[in-house]
Amino acid sequence: MTDRTRLLVLALTFPIMAYTLVGSMLGGVGAQEGAYRHLRIFEEVVSLVTSNYVEEVDADRIMHGALWGLAEGLDPESSYLTPDEVRLHDAGPGDGQAGVGLSVTRQYYVQVVAARDGSPAALAGLRPGDYLRQIDGNPTRMMSTVRAQQLLRGAAGSSVSLEIIRGNAAEPVTIELVRGGDRSANVTSRIAAPGVGYLRIAEFDATTVAAIGAADDSLTAQGAESLVIDLRGTATGSFEAGIAAAELFTDADPLVIRESSDEREPVARSPRQPSIARPVALLTNFGTAGAAELFAAALTDAGRADTVGIRTAGRAAEQTLVRLPDGGGLLLSSTRYLTAAGESIHRRGVAAAVPVQEPAIELAPTAAAPDEDAEDPVLERALEHLAGVPAQASAPQAPAP
Repeated sequence: MTDRTRLLVLALTFPIMAYTLVGSMLGGVGAQEGAYRHLRIFEEVVSLVTSNYVEEVDADRIMHGALWGLAEGLDPESSYLTPDEVRLHDAGPGDGQAGVGLSVTRQYYVQVVAARDGSPAALAGLRPGDYLRQIDGNPTRMMSTVRAQQLLRGAAGSSVSLEIIRGNAAEPVTIELVRGGDRSANVTSRIAAPGVGYLRIAEFDATTVAAIGAADDSLTAQGAESLVIDLRGTATGSFEAGIAAAELFTDADPLVIRESSDEREPVARSPRQPSIARPVALLTNFGTAGAAELFAAALTDAGRADTVGIRTAGRAAEQTLVRLPDGGGLLLSSTRYLTAAGESIHRRGVAAAVPVQEPAIELAPTAAAPDEDAEDPVLERALEHLAGVPAQASAPQAPAP
């Protein structure tokens, strides 16, 4: 091995060792058994590449690829960030900028988790699970969600081009979206059928609990005896707000469990007393993520609701940014949530008790008004399900130990 090769191997191996040790510290334990054996293998691979590859090796490029690959082997919410991406993460959304209403994650490409109600993305027909192969001509194969969100945002009224892959389609579809659009209300309600109220929750934030209470009062005045809560495509909001909303429906304690690598702690409920006792059906899909999953898991685990639709996204973890000496960083899932029974919500999601597939929606090159008369088989099945549930539910009770 030449002196140059030794220096390159050292330069590449040291950050990988630091990455491994950081992961071990976050885990609260020593380096995992075999970690150093893998580092020796990595050192050997670097040595072989630098000694035998026909072109001159770019150390920065190899290092970026190695760190990216390590993070890619974790969950979709964890990623390696370059120094520029760390600065974007720290800065947050720019003042006066607008988006297209997309929540995204990573699954080989940047992937759509959900499109906000009424947003340009929703009006164009983007669905949970769609892949963004390119954003304004920038390939997303090795793009962090931090960078993707920065590209999706811009001046209100400006346009962004997206190359979309859906399902097993042979060819991608390119669409143009105009940034901006009206923001839908977090909570809306109506009577869906005689005696059945419909509650749509688009986001869980500090206003959601009060809005749910007000909507339920209104539906009660209109004769609602049972309730459908639509969580499809609900992917934004705080975990705390999702838990607080669940407290309106049950006095189960705990509602969820918060787990880090070295601690498992039940989340203590607030003094809030449950106020909604009517039977509940929850509509879920792959776009039901984050706070909405905690809400759904808490109600189903306490026996207060059944889910209708498909399994949720499984995105119930909090990320910690670990900064690296070169200004880059590791965005790592450091805490995840479990059901009160101890089952992981993160990466598994909440299964649908009554499975129903959603109808396919074609992608539109431009935004269009939603068809309010379109059939909704998931809602229809939920109404059928509620018809078989006693109309007067008992007061919310914690499950028997």
